[in-house]
Amino acid sequence: QVQLVESGGGLVQAGDSLILSCVASGRPSRHSMGWFRQAPGKEREFLAAIHWNDDITSYEDSVKGRFAISRDNAKTTVYLAMNGLKPADTAVYYCAAQRQFIWQPRGQYSYWGQGTQVTVSS
Repeated sequence: QVQLVESGGGLVQAGDSLILSCVASGRPSRHSMGWFRQAPGKEREFLAAIHWNDDITSYEDSVKGRFAISRDNAKTTVYLAMNGLKPADTAVYYCAAQRQFIWQPRGQYSYWGQGTQVTVSS
């Protein structure tokens, strides 16, 4: 079992930057982690993922170059750094973890946080 708690969301202006954090408990070093978002009336969207053991990352094309996923050395916290935010980035952002030792960035995620709201004003 992995427990996830996101933080760092808020109200920002277009062009601003924001860093989201996801604190994981329950042996998170064995789990590949991902960030997703869901805007009102839209399906949940994959954004980025990081391998459970290596520094391998994967990004959705729409955020590549603007968003960056990383994790601390203890692998207890995963970050999503977001630059050049746009109103279209407004959504609830979720952190998620795959079952241990799996690396399928766009595959199934078994554990989810509660989400953190990001609102970008124009």
